[in-house]
Amino acid sequence: MNENYLDKIKWNEQGLVPAIAQDVNTGKVLMLAWMNREALQLTVQEKRAVYWSRSRAKLWFKGEESGNVQHVTDIRLDCDNDVILLMVEQIGGIACHTGRNNCFFQQLQVDEWIKVEPVLKDPSILYNK
Repeated sequence: MNENYLDKIKWNEQGLVPAIAQDVNTGKVLMLAWMNREALQLTVQEKRAVYWSRSRAKLWFKGEESGNVQHVTDIRLDCDNDVILLMVEQIGGIACHTGRNNCFFQQLQVDEWIKVEPVLKDPSILYNK
């Protein structure tokens, strides 16, 4: 496969680019994560979201522990070539490690963050902790 597409991306100083995962069926933004070149290559090859975990400093195959895999249906690059948008089918309906559908579950109300999305599955069950 021609990998010139990787050279079009404006990678940051750490060799990463932010990647937004959006549900292909609902249009809801599920999460934001980071990708390096290898993560994007694997995502393209496997049609499954693979990210770079900054906290663990390793590749992160979304759903490898929880089973909540993201099947990728489309990949877009923004106008500045510095943000990836993944259109995904979220298996299991849970994208967030907190057991929620998405990572954006806190809403600013007046001057505090209120959790407005329910936990769908206890994280200790998802990650066998």
